Amino acid sequence: MPRLPLKTLAWFFAGLCILPIAAVGVAAAGGTLETWLRLWDTVMPRFIWNTLQLVLFVGVGTALVGTSTAWLVTLCRFPGRRVFEIVLALPLAFPAYVLAYAYTDLLDHPGPVQTFLRAVTGWGPRDYWFPEIRSLGGASLMLILVLYPYVYLLARAAFLRQSPTAYFAARTMGHGPWSAFFRVSLPIARPAIAGGVILCLMETIADFGTVAHFGVQTFATGVYQAWFSMGDRPAASQLAFYLMLAALLLVVLETAQRGKAKHHHASNRHEVMKPHTLSGWRALAAFLACAIPVLAGFVIPLAVLFEMAVSSGQNPFAPRYLSFIQNSLFLSAVAAVLTVTGAVFVGYRVRLAPGRAAGLTKTLAGIGYALPGAVIAVGLLVPFARLDNAIDGFFRANLDVSVGLLFTGSIALLLIAYMVRFMAAALSAFDTGMSSIRPNLDAVARTLGATTGGMLIRVHLPLMRTSLLTAVLIVFVDTMKELPATLILRPFNFDTLAVQAYRLASDERLAQAAVPSLVIVAFGLLPVIVLCRTIARSSSLPAARPEAAVPSIIEA
Repeated sequence: MPRLPLKTLAWFFAGLCILPIAAVGVAAAGGTLETWLRLWDTVMPRFIWNTLQLVLFVGVGTALVGTSTAWLVTLCRFPGRRVFEIVLALPLAFPAYVLAYAYTDLLDHPGPVQTFLRAVTGWGPRDYWFPEIRSLGGASLMLILVLYPYVYLLARAAFLRQSPTAYFAARTMGHGPWSAFFRVSLPIARPAIAGGVILCLMETIADFGTVAHFGVQTFATGVYQAWFSMGDRPAASQLAFYLMLAALLLVVLETAQRGKAKHHHASNRHEVMKPHTLSGWRALAAFLACAIPVLAGFVIPLAVLFEMAVSSGQNPFAPRYLSFIQNSLFLSAVAAVLTVTGAVFVGYRVRLAPGRAAGLTKTLAGIGYALPGAVIAVGLLVPFARLDNAIDGFFRANLDVSVGLLFTGSIALLLIAYMVRFMAAALSAFDTGMSSIRPNLDAVARTLGATTGGMLIRVHLPLMRTSLLTAVLIVFVDTMKELPATLILRPFNFDTLAVQAYRLASDERLAQAAVPSLVIVAFGLLPVIVLCRTIARSSSLPAARPEAAVPSIIEA
């Protein structure tokens, strides 16, 4: 593999990843002033207000739940702590929209909870007040329950890395455990916690399935409605532009937090902080604080979905469902291979020729992780639709033949969207594996006559196969859960499990939606199981390396 093709391939993948941003910006700038004013006079204030409320509620909720549970399982001893340090990550297996389907069936007016309440009290439908799950508050709760593990994992890693010197000094000065936590441990871990919260906020503004199911109008739902329901392409592009600006702002904040997330121990020896042993009501409170997120975010919705699936009478192995599973598996597998291949080209160029150009290529390739699926979809449809029209016009004018749409509505365009969306996760895993390979191995391979491609195939890829398999697994599962990009870009009559679950839930057929939802959760458990095994192994690591508890892929 000569150096020029590697450089060209790296820029090719980076160009594909930056294309949606450029296309959305150009399309939005080309809109008329009338469209801008109409948006601001009608839907824009509502979109901004709802999105800001979601960001506020989810940010505060994930920070409180993730930080408190991380502190309890890391630096306290109480019954069940060893189990909770693993199972607190399980809600990551649920897409937020699947959790929304389960709780809608459980808590809605005809659901079992309100039905039982009316049967016990004898009340009529208007004789009592019950919290409305189909609301902005309900959407916020769903997002908090599935996203708090981001904060939990990063906060736990930060607490594990902390030297106890400052904490012990605060205790000797008369501060109690909680006072020392708020004055010493929390400020030291704040960059990691803030980074986790910002990751949660990126997922929040990108969410479509949850807010659409609960009828909460945000920028993500506005882009889809403007493009498909109203057929207003300029309005969809401009709404996508605003959503993209919000996402890029969070990227800047997250990057700034990463830059500050540095902590040096006061001594060369890594000391271990002595945990607090809780008893009595304190132990019970710690147990409940850790149990409630797991029950609400994993156990209860899983049980509800299973009951719904059984009551629906549908066979998940029927030919119709097997076609959905086959489509999802095909898209996820090809997207995973394509994305990891692109990450290898981009990351390997940085390894061979580090510098500003290579760093820029990597930055551009990884920026898609902050873009919501709806923005990527619109950003790809705009240029490729024009390309299709240009190609068709050329053949009509010169050969009197219509070639139709070659890219729009094709699987190829959908796979590009997946690659743009999840390239950062693959790059993160690649960097993790490559950083463990010493540079002197490259020099040895060179002296033995290895070419650039030979060195990659015979030396680097075998040594980092675990990281590459992790990248494939993460992209595979994320692709299976992706909803807005799939809804907008999928070929006609080509449905996946996520699309089928969304369509059934939109028609209020929640019991039927439970079957594809359960399959999605089953696949979503794969990377979480890997993560839980890593956490479990970290419990037996020497105290000098507690930071190995959390894989770096979470930070992507």
